[in-house]
Amino acid sequence: MRRTLFVCIGNAGRSQMAQAFYEQLGGEARSAGSHPGSELDASVVAAMQEAGIDISSRRPKGFTDADVEWADLVVTMGCGDVCPFFPGKEYLDWNLPDPVAMSTEEVRALRDDVRRRVAELAG
Repeated sequence: MRRTLFVCIGNAGRSQMAQAFYEQLGGEARSAGSHPGSELDASVVAAMQEAGIDISSRRPKGFTDADVEWADLVVTMGCGDVCPFFPGKEYLDWNLPDPVAMSTEEVRALRDDVRRRVAELAG
């Protein structure tokens, strides 16, 4: 499996879920945000707990050049023009909504979509 960096805006939901699922499958992953939040989205933490993964001790963080250089693949999720770009890296963009204003059911659906995409990626 390729070393993968998952990047969204706040690093408080989507990219954290993707990192956790990728690691669960045995891959090396990091996650980061273009404008990291102060804490993880509580509904995302709860949804991941339901899936048997505890991400409650994780904290949002920004990306560094070293993170991008480390990665074989960079998966972006809605960070637009501020997403990192380095020539020679492989990039995928997942158009996923931000869970910040979602209901519990919507967060669960997002979690399941992220899990499916990560499983396909890990193939």
